Amino acid sequence: MSESTIQAGLPGVDDAMRRTLERQRRAFIADGPPSVAVRRERIDRLVALVLENSDALVDAVAADYGTRPRDAVLFTEILGMMSVIEHTRTHMPQWMRTTKLMRAARLFGLRAEVQPSPLGVVGIIGPWNFPINLVVLPAAAAFAAGNRVMIKMSEITPRTAELMKSLAHNYFDVTELDVVTGGPDVAAAFASLPFDHLFFTGSPSVGARVQRAAAENLVPVTLELGGKNPVVVSPRADLGRAAERIARSRMINGGQVCVCPDYVFVPEDGVEAFVAAAKDTLRQMFPTILNNGDYCSSVNEANYDRVVALIDDARAKGATVEPVAPPGELLPNRPARKIAPTIVRGVDERMTIAAEEVFGPVLDVRGYRDLDAVIDYINERPSPLVAYWYGPDDADFRRFVRHTRSGGVARNDFAAQMIPSAAPFGGVGRSGMGAYHGKAGFDAFSHYRTVVGTDLPFTITGRAAPPFSASLRAGTALGLRMARRRTQRRLRHRSRSAG
Repeated sequence: MSESTIQAGLPGVDDAMRRTLERQRRAFIADGPPSVAVRRERIDRLVALVLENSDALVDAVAADYGTRPRDAVLFTEILGMMSVIEHTRTHMPQWMRTTKLMRAARLFGLRAEVQPSPLGVVGIIGPWNFPINLVVLPAAAAFAAGNRVMIKMSEITPRTAELMKSLAHNYFDVTELDVVTGGPDVAAAFASLPFDHLFFTGSPSVGARVQRAAAENLVPVTLELGGKNPVVVSPRADLGRAAERIARSRMINGGQVCVCPDYVFVPEDGVEAFVAAAKDTLRQMFPTILNNGDYCSSVNEANYDRVVALIDDARAKGATVEPVAPPGELLPNRPARKIAPTIVRGVDERMTIAAEEVFGPVLDVRGYRDLDAVIDYINERPSPLVAYWYGPDDADFRRFVRHTRSGGVARNDFAAQMIPSAAPFGGVGRSGMGAYHGKAGFDAFSHYRTVVGTDLPFTITGRAAPPFSASLRAGTALGLRMARRRTQRRLRHRSRSAG
């Protein structure tokens, strides 16, 4: 979704979507919270939609990109999400259980519990870089929590969007799941609907607009955004292995991944060796690019032009730009929308690439002498979605984790923070708001509802109403004295311990 997507004042565009939302909400209220069996069956149908049509979906994604490797789509878009969905499906009954509070008080007629309850209708706005995975995963979590779902597919991958829309009607009644397609006007109307929760994956700039649109209806949002993900190579790292892994991870989906490494800090005396090893890796990966079906193209001309402009701007302002292009191939190539893997050195704050997320096959390499200076640099900028460390789990790594802020931390491998199916995934600050995967996804789309009932012969809270008795005043004064003394004892104890 482009930055112009979220606009105001679009009368008539959202009538059909509003009718669908109303139908889903009426069905949700009429049926009540679904059973474990119903929730699992909806998740199974969602998975079947993808698995039974995987060939057609892969073809649609490849056609939208121009060149996107079939194996990569199967691995990242489809297979990559199955473990998280299976984990959710398996543990959902446990997450649905009511929590009993104040169990001893039940003997006297006071019952208190917390019930995880579905929110109602969840809206999901998907991105173009993983147009299947990043709508199916949140939809599965929303189904697990007992909700109905409406999905707005990205208009930047229109073939995939239209296929998902047509397939959805084969597996779901519109009151359970509906898939919406269309351009910026439709996206704007969708973001403005009065959902019970809105889930968005995309850029921080568009995420801010989505949040503003949702705020008009006080709709809570989960924002899965991006950011410039830093990498630190430890002085004790295997430099060759680190360079190989970082170079490979930068090229996943042509660099169009929100968790791709963006800029790398390498010990100053190891920069030349790191760059040489990274270049060797890239040459081995891509002996040819233009006619290579495994080399992912930019998704469209706008993203191609944006990445080329970042490279040109850095070069014009004094950076060293080192494209790793096969001999005889002229790159970048606009008709194919392919840009050679490119290493940039000497980046400074005058250059646009220093602040803008690249989202392309470009890696910014920098030397460093002092880890604390690196930590300060990272902390002076918006919090990234993931921070990478290559090297041993030692005191330096623990200092890096303790003194930086990011959505997650991965050591020695690409997106390692996403390997555990139970681990929450999400950003912090400008890289996102809220999380999903595992129980975090169930929680994101649930309301924890407190239910308390009393059969006591007297009122507890009603004593706060006037007239106030002498016993209430005395009890309040006693409670305050006890609370003050307790707090003062704790502060004295801490003071003595510190001294």
